[in-house]
Amino acid sequence: MKALVDTNVVLDVILQRSPFYHDSFAIFQLADQGHISACLSATTMTTIFYVLRKARNNADETYRIMDELTALFSVAPVSEITIANALALRWKDFEDAVQYTAATESGVDCIVTRNAADYKTSVIPCMSPADFIAYFNAHH
Repeated sequence: MKALVDTNVVLDVILQRSPFYHDSFAIFQLADQGHISACLSATTMTTIFYVLRKARNNADETYRIMDELTALFSVAPVSEITIANALALRWKDFEDAVQYTAATESGVDCIVTRNAADYKTSVIPCMSPADFIAYFNAHH
């Protein structure tokens, strides 16, 4: 199963945000153990870098974490066509539209997000980390 992991789920883990950390970390574990193929959009990578650099004020630590993310997740590219397709969606949250479009172009099976309502017109199933874990456990 291939899943695109939303920016908020990654930040839950990196910033250890309670009460979301546990379920979000389980997604990282599934990817690390090779049970799922997980990806992040290219825009997620830039957002994570920015937030981390600002929160930690430590360039070496930020680059180390980014290296770990790229070892664990593949990166769904964001091209000019991705942006044009995201713009055509006219979603309220453009970042989510870009992630969704990158997900469709990358052939993912689902999107793991805490904001499934932002993807209400998605043809790709969207699940919270807890729902994804339950789905995974029921099917494996």
